[in-house]
Amino acid sequence: MARPSDAEVEQRRQNVLRHVIDHGEVRIDRLTETFGVSLMTMHRDLDDLAERRLLRKFRGRVAAYPALTIETAKRFRETLNVACKEALGAAAAKQVRQGQTVFLDDSTTLFPLARLMPDVVAVTNSLEVARILGAREGAEIHLLGGRYTEFDSCIGPDTLAALRRTRAEVGFVSATAIAAGCLYHPVREYAELKLAALAVAERNVLVVDHSKFGKTATHAYGDAGVYDLVITDDGIPADELAALRETGTEVEVVDTKAEEL
Repeated sequence: MARPSDAEVEQRRQNVLRHVIDHGEVRIDRLTETFGVSLMTMHRDLDDLAERRLLRKFRGRVAAYPALTIETAKRFRETLNVACKEALGAAAAKQVRQGQTVFLDDSTTLFPLARLMPDVVAVTNSLEVARILGAREGAEIHLLGGRYTEFDSCIGPDTLAALRRTRAEVGFVSATAIAAGCLYHPVREYAELKLAALAVAERNVLVVDHSKFGKTATHAYGDAGVYDLVITDDGIPADELAALRETGTEVEVVDTKAEEL
């Protein structure tokens, strides 16, 4: 029997993590039965996830971190759907011209975009976006101040005030949850930032992968029709794609299957 590829191992680990999140706490022997792997393999998977601080491992059992932190913390989000996000980033980078002023929020979906953009004047509340752009010559970075959070970004009244004093040719954000064209976020202040960003940019682009669709969260903040362009991938459910188009916005669907060839 062929050994699974690194990508298949990582996908299994993400599935294990999601199972633990959904159940809160699970016995390790039950996980081996659920995923059809040996106890040794499961321990390797859980050790890897625990080292990344994505779950807590105890004697005979594992437990999830609090749901809000797991759903939104950078260390969890940036490990999900990496290949898909890279394909979306490549498509989004085509919307940027060298020398433009560009806003990017703290969404991990935008990290590949930050790596692929030409040299720009970047405005962001994300420390990771600032690090990515700061690692190369040619980019000018304006990091919005405010209250630093565990999501490795700044938020709050000071962040919003600084954002409103800027102008950008194009703005990019992602979304935590979209259902029937409506946008949701579990943290009110981050929903407010995404709304404020709309008034800052001349052209607004929403970049969001298929896994975010068909979900809701505590705070609703409008619908996708406020964006000039939505970039998503071909894994999006058909009904959610139809709902997006009904909002009147332009939708670009990236063929990630072609990207894999």
